[in-house]
Amino acid sequence: MLIPVVMAGGTGSRLWPLSRELNPKQFLKLAEDQTMLQATLNRLEGLDCAAPIVICNEQHRFLAAEQLRQSDEAHSATILLEPCGRNTAPAIALAALQAMRKGDDPVLLVLAADHLIEDVDAFHAAINSALLAAESGRLITFGIVPTQPETGYGYIQRGDKVANSLWEIARFVEKPDRETAREYVRSQDYYWNSGMFVFKASAYVKALSEFAPDILKHSERALELSVNDLDFVRLDSNAFAQCPDVSIDYAVMEHSQNGAVIPLDAGWSDIGSWSTLWEVSPKDSSGNHFKGDVIAIDCKDTLVRAESRLVTVLGVEDLVVVEDKDTVLVAHKEHVQNVKSVVNILKKQSRQEAINHCEVYRPWGRYEAVDTGKRYQVKRITVKPGGRLSLQMHHHRAEHWIVVSGTARVTVGDQSEMLTENQSTYIPIGAVHRLENPGKVPLELIEVQSGSYLGEDDIVRLDDQYGRD
Repeated sequence: MLIPVVMAGGTGSRLWPLSRELNPKQFLKLAEDQTMLQATLNRLEGLDCAAPIVICNEQHRFLAAEQLRQSDEAHSATILLEPCGRNTAPAIALAALQAMRKGDDPVLLVLAADHLIEDVDAFHAAINSALLAAESGRLITFGIVPTQPETGYGYIQRGDKVANSLWEIARFVEKPDRETAREYVRSQDYYWNSGMFVFKASAYVKALSEFAPDILKHSERALELSVNDLDFVRLDSNAFAQCPDVSIDYAVMEHSQNGAVIPLDAGWSDIGSWSTLWEVSPKDSSGNHFKGDVIAIDCKDTLVRAESRLVTVLGVEDLVVVEDKDTVLVAHKEHVQNVKSVVNILKKQSRQEAINHCEVYRPWGRYEAVDTGKRYQVKRITVKPGGRLSLQMHHHRAEHWIVVSGTARVTVGDQSEMLTENQSTYIPIGAVHRLENPGKVPLELIEVQSGSYLGEDDIVRLDDQYGRD
């Protein structure tokens, strides 16, 4: 049995402003017409796989669940919620232990949710090559055949050949400088470290017991004390927080004599920056990639993404221009690795632009900030069929709701009423209230907030079907 393990943590801050803390790149449509998480799952079609295990941060749980639902994986996938980030070694330990809970010992296919792989047939062939070696106890990783002297990736040096397409691992090396990277590529003995693995669950657990027993101990405890919550497995936060923050390479692969590498040449990219996205995107005859409402004149080797409005560029070269509803990024392609510095400044200034978009997803649907003033805020709210907001109240704001389309059930105090298109209601400050969509189509409404404080933390939840505090 082959179980995919998809690691969907991380923030992808180098792809700001589209990738943000509460909606990072693995949940975005960047290089394809589906999100990166969905593409990761869909490219497994054709392999004999069991239901996947998805590992994500607790604050991304509803994004992950909704995207799995859209991929028809919601009822079969196991979603493990990390209460805090502890790198790949503990995350994979959780997946291995979860996979073995019923006494099984499956082969795990460990993948990142934010990789692009263009040649799916070559990818499947590499996986099939790894399965036999994994059954014998090998810890297999995929080494990406380098296409250039890349300084943004770690490398794997291959050793002696074990079998067809299978090599011993001589060593792992950190991200090199440019000249060292050139030497690696010329030697043809080095591969980019993909961070993808194939091994039996028991083989990884055994390696942890030998090389990283603390990770194994705390992961076992975190899973032992876990609770099932809706679609999720909530790990014990105190136990998991004691896990060392370390990658699988440092914790296991660099020490094990059972490690091996299979070369993979399948159009792989981790989409780690805007320049990387430009490299893998289709371009016009002048080397430009445009998405959205873009007018460009005399431009060359430039990426422009217009998410919400018209963007015009004139006579520019080697630029990245990314427009979102609340931000615009303009950067030279050689400096896009520094986008993370912008995000750090925004966080120091406690600016919302580092955390979330104007459009915010919730388990019941989504809302979008349309206009904000000194004592008012206007939102467009969409509640999916069957969606139900928490029973709540506010200390500092009143709300007006105007139904645009669909049907709303509104509860205020002990009174409940049904509202349809062009009808409205008023929620006074301090009133206990709830909004529901009992219909079969999405509910669209406009919310006008007014009051002395309009922050999202002025929500006192009294009851919530989605398990939120």
